Amino acid sequence: MLRCSGLPQRGKPCARPTRSHTGGEMTILATKTDPVRPTRAADRRDKPGGSPGDLPSSEPTWQDELRRAVRDPRELCRLLALPREFEERAVRAAPRFPLLVPRGYVARMKPGDPADPLLRQVLPLVDEDAGVPGYVADPVDDAAARRVPGMLQKYHGRALLIATGACAVHCRYCFRRHYPYAEGPKSLSGWEPALGEIAADASLTEILLSGGDPLVLADDFLAKLVERLTAIPHVRRLRVHTRLPIVIPERVCDELLAWLTGARLVPIVVVHANHAAELDESVARALARLTDAGVTVLNQSVLLQGVNDSEDALAELCERLVELRVMPYYLHQLDRVAGAAHFDVPELRGQELIERLRGRLPGYAVPRYVRELPGMPSKLVLA
Repeated sequence: MLRCSGLPQRGKPCARPTRSHTGGEMTILATKTDPVRPTRAADRRDKPGGSPGDLPSSEPTWQDELRRAVRDPRELCRLLALPREFEERAVRAAPRFPLLVPRGYVARMKPGDPADPLLRQVLPLVDEDAGVPGYVADPVDDAAARRVPGMLQKYHGRALLIATGACAVHCRYCFRRHYPYAEGPKSLSGWEPALGEIAADASLTEILLSGGDPLVLADDFLAKLVERLTAIPHVRRLRVHTRLPIVIPERVCDELLAWLTGARLVPIVVVHANHAAELDESVARALARLTDAGVTVLNQSVLLQGVNDSEDALAELCERLVELRVMPYYLHQLDRVAGAAHFDVPELRGQELIERLRGRLPGYAVPRYVRELPGMPSKLVLA
């Protein structure tokens, strides 16, 4: 892989973090407390020389955007001028899995449209309370894959660290919405058992950071964790699974690029976009910073009823990703997590969609359609 010789010298650094409500070293918020000017994603688009590193100092940081995220279903429905019945239903559905969505992401939604594909991914629905046979709290059996607290291993040569339970957006179909995050490490010292396991197993050549979303953690903590992983000789690659560059593109800052590309580990970032409307110009600039720095960027999606279960929606997503130098990696069949049955698309429909994409797009632009089955040595390729 080509690697850049150095990080960009221009650009505003991320604000220094302070301790979060969880305590310990795993922190996410900036120390600055001055008022933040309300902004929409559209306000920041298409500025001359519009790379994220060139934003003026008055622009909010990623920590500001995370603090300002919408958490009240009433506010979300009113921002989007939705009918009152949607507001009432969202309020009833939210307690089991709270709403969280950044305002920049809300700005990409179409006001007045309850069927907007971005809104559907985050709006609490009463359908989530329906008990559906076969939909369970741990659909991929993460519990059986746990080697030590915070560390999972399902596949040969790779181990996954549940870096945090926090996210920047609560996706209603999340397969870990019921995961016992409280049982995981809360500080760098808490990761010693996992680091010891990795060091003792020479077969582990790739380490994945997942969650939650690892990029809600402070860059200084992530840099220390990656430094410890880099010191293990047989670890060769670092893979980060994240939705932050999609929902808060400001997260791709100089500090992130420093620890991601500064170590000897080959960096791979797997982002998560389900619809082309998520990939506005601010996201395009963030993804460009990653690819320009020599990071391999892949995308994974979930096949979701009412979001991307059409040939046109998937084709537009895949073509947009390729234009942004991001490879369509996986299209996941929905994991059958309790509360998400209303998103399910039959496998036969998914296979039909992939066949249509193969007749419409070049091979490299067609993702592998997969399902994760507990206990299998790899994901099952459906098409």
